Amino acid sequence: MTEAKQILKKYYGYDKFRDGQEEIIDKIMQKQDVLGIMPTGAGKSICYQIPAILLRGITIVISPLISLMKDQVDSFAQLGVNVTFINSSLSYIQYQNVINNTKKGMYKIIYIAPERLDSEGFIDLIKDLEISMIAVDEAHCVSQWGHDFRVSYKKIANVIEKIEKRPTVVAFTATATPIVKEDIVKLLKLEKPYIVTTGFDRKNLEFKIAKPNKKLEYLTKYLNEKSGKSGVIYCNTRKNVDMLTTKLNEMGIDCVRYHAGLGEKEKTKNQEDFIHDRHQIMIATNAFGMGIDKPTIRFVVHYNMPKDMESYYQEAGRAGRDGDYAECTLMFHSSDIITNKFIIEQSEEIANKETLYEKLNEVVNYCNTEKCLRQYILQYFGEDTKIDNCENCSNCKNEFEAKDITLEAQKILSCIKRMDERFGSGLVTDVLKGSKSKKIIQLGFGNLTTYGIMKEYSKESIKEVISYLIAEQYLRLSGNEYPILQLNQKSYEILKGECKIEVRLEMKKEEKSIKEKGNIEDFDINLFEILRELRKELAREQNVPPYIIFGDVSLKEMSKYYPNTEDKFLDINGVGRNKLEKYGDIFVKEIQKYRIENDIRD
Repeated sequence: MTEAKQILKKYYGYDKFRDGQEEIIDKIMQKQDVLGIMPTGAGKSICYQIPAILLRGITIVISPLISLMKDQVDSFAQLGVNVTFINSSLSYIQYQNVINNTKKGMYKIIYIAPERLDSEGFIDLIKDLEISMIAVDEAHCVSQWGHDFRVSYKKIANVIEKIEKRPTVVAFTATATPIVKEDIVKLLKLEKPYIVTTGFDRKNLEFKIAKPNKKLEYLTKYLNEKSGKSGVIYCNTRKNVDMLTTKLNEMGIDCVRYHAGLGEKEKTKNQEDFIHDRHQIMIATNAFGMGIDKPTIRFVVHYNMPKDMESYYQEAGRAGRDGDYAECTLMFHSSDIITNKFIIEQSEEIANKETLYEKLNEVVNYCNTEKCLRQYILQYFGEDTKIDNCENCSNCKNEFEAKDITLEAQKILSCIKRMDERFGSGLVTDVLKGSKSKKIIQLGFGNLTTYGIMKEYSKESIKEVISYLIAEQYLRLSGNEYPILQLNQKSYEILKGECKIEVRLEMKKEEKSIKEKGNIEDFDINLFEILRELRKELAREQNVPPYIIFGDVSLKEMSKYYPNTEDKFLDINGVGRNKLEKYGDIFVKEIQKYRIENDIRD
């Protein structure tokens, strides 16, 4: 592994590998198939890029999004390695140039969209190439059980079989339940793969559940506290994206939007502006993000509840890819459940609807659990964890007081029982509130002893308790399109008074300020801002995203250690030999100037 470590330092500027990287690279160099399940930010790309540099021949990387390919090609250009991509963004002449240069052996890596795999031109090309490895990124897309299933991914195994000398095949994904993992191995036809799961935990991410009565007011305050930082806000519909973008811009909060209903020109421009830090905030549907490699996103907010835990963790995981502190906030409202159910009913995946509803219920439970949020996520993905208090999620960090809601729970459960366990939370809530709606009168529910027994409570409060009872399995949700509430064994224990229920009410959440946090402490914020501007200027000149020059973590280290020689500059994480040659002189001079002006000595 000496050569691999030399490459790691020379090209990437790191002295040691992250968890799982070294063993994966070792297996690839031994020509063994690999399946790597590694969280976002764990460095999956390095696992196939270093072997690609070391191995004879060409590596083909199958990647789902054009933005990711361009990002990777730009990054490699900074490292001094020739790579290219093949996708729909190329003109015919550009495509022919890539083909001709490939035949001349100019590239070590070719990124290709899965939709282009079975084209005659590409099949003819690979017949004459020495292909050492095929790497499949976002491998969960091959499975119908995955949250981003793509039919084009099913072509991959057939294309590999057409290569005369079968290359090593490696697959990577950030999130995979056990059934998705099995599908990846089977559908990509991996041969006795070495399977490594480095763990799903992202320790640098703080997870939060927020239940504000006024979402927009809460979000506005949050964004003002995050001024100057890059973030993504996810909405569940295009309409919500457009509404939120308009309202925030009217309030003077600069943001752009992204969803499938926009023209390609606007989508491309907005994405480029966000990646290049020309706009700090992106508001988007789930159409935005997969393959976005921007490591300096400091927060992700879900304005609406996502459809499943896989989507949530994938989207939230786009924050803090550089390993520095970032926040992931999910804003929950019961109306989001209704919207997501409507989206499921409009889905063409009729046979899979029951699974979609089950996945949605998991997210509802996540939003209502009192347990550690990190523990909930890790256990969902099948990771055995003993975490009781991670000290980095809203359930673990905030102060709570216990409130006994046994009486409220008994009233709700009793009402459900008297309604013959045939109705959903909406109608149950109306009966408890004493609604005089036509339906309630027709069904005779006005005569029930539980009619109006919670009229002093708001509908939201009643639904909150119902959601909690479901999340903690004191109630069973049955059915799909129109789910109904049913009692279970735990329900009767509550009704009989055999146990009591206490919920934790969060205290002083709105009074807590969001502090500046990070993995690198005591760095010089003034120098950091100067270096950020220098980075931005260089990026503008080269028309690349600023993080391609250096990541925030590298700039923070520079702002802590004040490297004033090339050797000291090379000691900074993320500074390899190539970047030292390109940028060392510029940054060292800026740091030296700052040291002199501020009388900073070794």
